[in-house]
Amino acid sequence: MNFAAFHSQAPVSGYSIALHGGAGTLDESTLSDEQQRTIHAALRSALAVGERLLEEGGDALDAVEATVVALEECPFFNAGVGACLSWEGDHELDAAIMNGRDLGSGAVAGVREVRSPIRAARAVMERSEHVLLGGAGADGFARSCGLEMVDNGFFTTALRREHWEALHTERAELDAKLSDPFRFGTVGAVARDRNGHLAAATSTGGVTNKRWGRIGDSPIIGAGTYADDRSCAISCTGKGELFIRESVGHEISARMRLAGQTLASASRALLEGPLKIPGGAGGLIAVDRDGRLSLDFNSRGMYRAWRIEGERACSAIELGVVEYMD
Repeated sequence: MNFAAFHSQAPVSGYSIALHGGAGTLDESTLSDEQQRTIHAALRSALAVGERLLEEGGDALDAVEATVVALEECPFFNAGVGACLSWEGDHELDAAIMNGRDLGSGAVAGVREVRSPIRAARAVMERSEHVLLGGAGADGFARSCGLEMVDNGFFTTALRREHWEALHTERAELDAKLSDPFRFGTVGAVARDRNGHLAAATSTGGVTNKRWGRIGDSPIIGAGTYADDRSCAISCTGKGELFIRESVGHEISARMRLAGQTLASASRALLEGPLKIPGGAGGLIAVDRDGRLSLDFNSRGMYRAWRIEGERACSAIELGVVEYMD
């Protein structure tokens, strides 16, 4: 089986869940054995959080939120703690969550103080009449909802600061990127629960050195995040501007609902078509209404983990590197 692009084939009677920790020009040769073990352990730990909820009969929405919170709290990923730094040397975080049951959606963009952007996104969905809140207003809303707030420096790690400082010296940007083996991107999760409901969640720190309040696809419903019980749930990662222009999440859902394409064929059509650029645009994780999973990308790799009920869980980094979990 080609795990570079994992597409399950059989309908699932139980739950399915997948997560990603970003896609890009990953080179596993730059990672030591210890670093690889650390990455796989982090992916497994986050997957187990959501899987535990589904195993207990929980809702897909709760599972994807909890999974992404775990990824936000892990300093290796570009979301929450460990998020990349903007041009000004601080953090602007984005997140979105969507419930396939009723198309309920919530998102935040450019938040600076709420500890968990994905929890803030869910609060927007459930405790406001809006879909997307941004900047200081979004932080203020999160505070009014009683969510935990932190100083912006809480999200900074030594590795991210070192990378940012390298980009602001005479060293070439490429050298700085290569010196950072944990240059992960957006994180996300998708799930189908035992009742057949779908959900998706995505969280990110954006891109290093971003300026002018840049916002990518992660908090844009229909682009980087989408869920509809009639078709699929999707979380994307990669060059956000491309995913926005193609409305990737909604496009895949529409191809399935209106053109009868499978999740695998719709995903591959975009990754091999409008999203195919030199070096790769990124990737996505998705689950369809029958529990089939697709984890696909056109870049060198994508940090990912997945499980279908009744089967062994897996985690992977580069093209063919798969570890099975007990």
